[in-house]
Amino acid sequence: MTDKKQPFPSPGAQPGIQPVSQPAHAPAARGSLQPLFDPRAIAVLGASGDPEKLNGRTVRALVDKKFAGGVYPVNPKYDRIADLTCYPDVQSLPDGIDLAIVATPAAIVAKTLRELSARGVRAAVVFSSGFSETGPEGAQREQEVRQAIEDTGMRMLGPNCLGFINASRNVMATFSQFASGPTPPGPAAFVTQSGALGTATNSTARRRHFNFGYFINTGNEVDVEWSEAMRAVLEDPAIRVGSGYIEGLRNGERFIETARYAIDNGKPLVAIKVGRTAAGARAAASHTGALAGADAVFDGVARQFGLLRVRNEEQLLDMVEVLSSCPPAAGNGMAVITRSGGAGVIMADRAGELGLEMAQFTPETRARLKEVVPVFGAIGNPVDVTAQGLVDPTLIQKSIEIVLEDPNVHVAIMWLSLTEKLWQMNVDIFKAIKAKYDKPLVVCWVSIPEQALLALRAAGIPVIRMAEPSVDALAGLVHFSEARRRWLADREARESIVLPALPTLDRLSGQKRALTTLEGAALLAEAGIDAAPVLLATTADQAVEAAAALGYPVAMKIESPDILHKTEVLGVKLGLADEAAVRDAWTVIQGNMKRNLPEARIDGIIVQKMMPGDAEFVLGVSQDPVFGPVVMAGIGGVLVEVIKDVTFRSAPVTPAQAAGMLDDLRGRAILDGVRGKPPVDRVRLVELICAVSRLAAAAGPRLAELDLNPIMLTADGAVAVDWLIVTA
Repeated sequence: MTDKKQPFPSPGAQPGIQPVSQPAHAPAARGSLQPLFDPRAIAVLGASGDPEKLNGRTVRALVDKKFAGGVYPVNPKYDRIADLTCYPDVQSLPDGIDLAIVATPAAIVAKTLRELSARGVRAAVVFSSGFSETGPEGAQREQEVRQAIEDTGMRMLGPNCLGFINASRNVMATFSQFASGPTPPGPAAFVTQSGALGTATNSTARRRHFNFGYFINTGNEVDVEWSEAMRAVLEDPAIRVGSGYIEGLRNGERFIETARYAIDNGKPLVAIKVGRTAAGARAAASHTGALAGADAVFDGVARQFGLLRVRNEEQLLDMVEVLSSCPPAAGNGMAVITRSGGAGVIMADRAGELGLEMAQFTPETRARLKEVVPVFGAIGNPVDVTAQGLVDPTLIQKSIEIVLEDPNVHVAIMWLSLTEKLWQMNVDIFKAIKAKYDKPLVVCWVSIPEQALLALRAAGIPVIRMAEPSVDALAGLVHFSEARRRWLADREARESIVLPALPTLDRLSGQKRALTTLEGAALLAEAGIDAAPVLLATTADQAVEAAAALGYPVAMKIESPDILHKTEVLGVKLGLADEAAVRDAWTVIQGNMKRNLPEARIDGIIVQKMMPGDAEFVLGVSQDPVFGPVVMAGIGGVLVEVIKDVTFRSAPVTPAQAAGMLDDLRGRAILDGVRGKPPVDRVRLVELICAVSRLAAAAGPRLAELDLNPIMLTADGAVAVDWLIVTA
């Protein structure tokens, strides 16, 4: 049976990784966050003797929660605070202090950090505000703090932050009132870039009797930012799930490293990422650049590395509870057992929207259910035991056991409501089922009695209070389980990616311009990307010769460094079947240029072999300011920016990840053949996506933008017929 204490088993020990909350305090390597999140002793600068004041709460919380290490308040106004010796300044502090909590005026924070480092303090939490959030003067103070951190090697959380709580070690390094209430340790961590929203989320969890092992607010992130803090707490063996609130990321590489660590070790990441509707802020020459808004790229990278993105705090808490309590799901077959037909329909509808399958019961299961469920109930899926389950809870137990024993069922939800009188019997039933079966079961108990909620929490049984949210939470478990299986199966493919040599790009390095069609064709060939053959003509006679060499029919396109989108200026003619058509097209294109763009530099006209296609696709590369080179894939054509049916991944990608990009597309059915057209060659398309991603990774920041649109897809190939490539 699955180990209930480790829902997602690690693939093996990771060398060099130490848990944050290790009991022994060996000297930490430079850069370690152990002195920050698991300190031996704490100094509190600017401490107040009044526990009701912001700068008095921290000492009181550390004392009340019985932090095992030393606590050293610093303030020249006091001799003692909370029965502790109070020190007049940093210089008078004893040795052996790992962490300092700084609540001094912003103007002296940088100086204070240097003094702390000189006393051997290795980490700091800076509550103080008055930095970049206040304007240019504050930004200058923040730069001074950054320089102090860089010069001393200290690690710092903040400034302008609420601090953090390490509940398992009773480290209350915060001035939040939350620390004054109960803070028992829990199986999940919450890292937030918003202090107020983070505290509200933590408080909501407490009211639901769900506890976080860590609460961390990163503030202005001068040093420790969201991804690094999350990685540190995920290394704690007690933490099964990481969750958080993200407004923006500064270091995409570190975020990816954290996401990799999480999925490698079977620790789901759940995050609220705001900015869903924000448009890309930068001007771009290509369709790819125009579509690569920050949110679209983040969403693709999150999918690539198994991060579960949620819309709000309640959805986050629901999903974290299920993920931290349940074993992995072996598949996406879901069953619902309910006392309400209406609730069952709501959950079945939501399951379909989220890609879950309502499991088809075997004949044996249906026969067994028929013997148990009242004749006026339902034995399909959902199983409706009716109100009879209210007066006979054993009916619920028998139904759940029969359903969980069906091989087509991988996860299940039990819906019930009220049940004030028989709550203990129901709790005992769910506890017995948890002990007997490894399959995930979520209890959706509407208006649950408080005693029942506490008992189920203590037993590690997830409880969601409404029908649709319970399906959302269970879908998170299914999706992460599937993502991790794919991730582990794809390990060899990730490790065997070989990046191409790009002599064309090497030769053009440092030049910011759009490549000519022939330069672009050479670069694509070096990357192993199939493209329709092209020749450049500078006269009508050369165009005729080129068409004959390529074979009719052909296309003709104006070639100019001043014209990136040729169709928009009437610079393209397609389907030219003979010499007369080529000569006529030459005359028409040249005339259009003289009328529409008389100042444009004209290098000639490109003659290109026409390629057949049953569907059009787009592939692209852009430089994301956070994640670096990203690859885009989507349904192509001239309306790509209107349809916006595209998805992104960090480059490079494996074939499995490329196939996942195709599954993301709303119009993916087009690839299967519509209106009499045959299915396209998905294998070749996947290979093409991988080749473009390898080009992006090999080129790095030298490649500003790349657009292959359209790519003509057929039953036996995928060929780019137009490209725009811009170097950086």
